[in-house]
Amino acid sequence: MEFIRRLRETASRVGATIVLPEIEDERTLRAAAMIRDENVAKPVLLGASDVALNGLRNLGIAADGLAFIDPATDAVRDELAASYHRKREHKGMTLEAAREAVRDPLLYGALMVDAGRADGMVAGAVNSTGDVLRAGFQAIGTAAGCSIVSSCFVMVKQGWELGTDGMIVFADCAVNPSPDAAQLADIAVATAATAHALCGFEPRVAMLSYSTGASGAGADVEKVVEATRLLRAKAPDLAVDGPLQADAALVPAIGESKAPGSSVAGRANVLIFPDLDAGNIGYKLVQRLAGAEAVGPVMQGMARPVNDLSRGCSVDDIVNVVAITALQGQGVRT
Repeated sequence: MEFIRRLRETASRVGATIVLPEIEDERTLRAAAMIRDENVAKPVLLGASDVALNGLRNLGIAADGLAFIDPATDAVRDELAASYHRKREHKGMTLEAAREAVRDPLLYGALMVDAGRADGMVAGAVNSTGDVLRAGFQAIGTAAGCSIVSSCFVMVKQGWELGTDGMIVFADCAVNPSPDAAQLADIAVATAATAHALCGFEPRVAMLSYSTGASGAGADVEKVVEATRLLRAKAPDLAVDGPLQADAALVPAIGESKAPGSSVAGRANVLIFPDLDAGNIGYKLVQRLAGAEAVGPVMQGMARPVNDLSRGCSVDDIVNVVAITALQGQGVRT
């Protein structure tokens, strides 16, 4: 797919260092070799070095060009443990408990990212989403001014006249069941930044609802009205409108009819759904009925990038998410 090819090519120009902590998984090792061979990023295999080396040997993969870090012997382990202790001391964590906690490769990898020793981490082929996000929360935390970690999908279909260059970004489709107005505004800011970094277009953000303007009423509409107000205050230079119905957001003639004069209606390329029900249903309908490719979920809102994989992911999926993570970390336009 053209979008994926472009992601990988652009990531290769960044030269990001990405931590892969699930070295016991064959897909991770194969992906690390592909990342190295295609120069997508600089992969770091995190864990017991003998496990990684034996796994590579059994797969017939050369270790040349791959970096290995073992949390048990790493020279900066005590430094990272002390950092983690400072972050969690208010929760009652002792330094000894922190030293024990950093034996976990997920946490150690996230602490490496937080310390600037890596540009991002990708995991989830073996570990649950909750475990991956917990490591990110505890080691890195949310970005300045952002109250929430969320997700988005880049929906891609060649020949689409909607969106921009066959791409529309949907959020939040995987993490937050019922965000409030302030959280919706933060999700929109993060999604606009992700769209810019991954898709290379200027985001035009539609805050979706069953109402366009004042055509409908109720608490759910009021939430989107307030979210739009907060979003405009947080990001005054961002093109945004809401509440908008999906057709008013996407179809020029309908946008002009329902929201005349709007800079977003009929031209939106970023869609912010009011809750997880709508977002998850929406992306899957577009994926299955329209035949669009759904690239993601892409995690966003952390101070430095950590991305989660499906436990059913393929080697190509891991490589693609590494490319995405590299671009998130650099804010590079494709």
